[in-house]
Amino acid sequence: MTAAITSASLAAAFSPFETLAEVLIPHATEGDDGSHDIAHILRVFRNAMRIQADEGGNARLLAAAVLLHDCVAVEKNSPLRAQASRLAATKANEILAKLGWSEYDRTAVAHAVTAHSFSAQVMPETLEAKILQDADRLDAIGMVGAARCFYIAGRMGSGLYDPADPLAANRPLDDKAFAIDHFETKLFKLAEGFQTAAGRALAQERHARLKAVLDLFLDEI
Repeated sequence: MTAAITSASLAAAFSPFETLAEVLIPHATEGDDGSHDIAHILRVFRNAMRIQADEGGNARLLAAAVLLHDCVAVEKNSPLRAQASRLAATKANEILAKLGWSEYDRTAVAHAVTAHSFSAQVMPETLEAKILQDADRLDAIGMVGAARCFYIAGRMGSGLYDPADPLAANRPLDDKAFAIDHFETKLFKLAEGFQTAAGRALAQERHARLKAVLDLFLDEI
């Protein structure tokens, strides 16, 4: 499937920003990471629009930031991982400049892209940046978040769990070796750091689902 076909077929899902989506979808992802593919972009967009409906903010800038927030692919185990969002922000700025966007709007989008990442440790300073961070983190918890965790573990060659000590009662947590360790090292912490009231409410629901996933998983092993 070509980028042009992908853009045309998916753009309608990004309503009311179909025209913007058709232009930006070809730039939205790179590589073959199924946890950061166009389906992830669309889920984050829907999360973002749901939050924006309650919180306000510039929806056009937010849509552009969502569409370009993962436009540079850096693997989870890469030493450049913490730089991924800054690299994406630079690329997003260049893409929007070619489309004739103003410096003000490009800067706003670039900041949101930079600040969305957990690894970057950059505080979001605008409402759009706060919404994007919340929307992206919602996709890391809940049922989809659990599925993405296991997908990435398989991609990185990790095991599902330590059969001798699944809950790390007598060993250090190691989410590079075992998938379910990532629940404790990162995923269960995410709900505490949401930036908007609407995002926090959604996060509590998904955090509970994530807890249920782990509980059911442990019951079967």
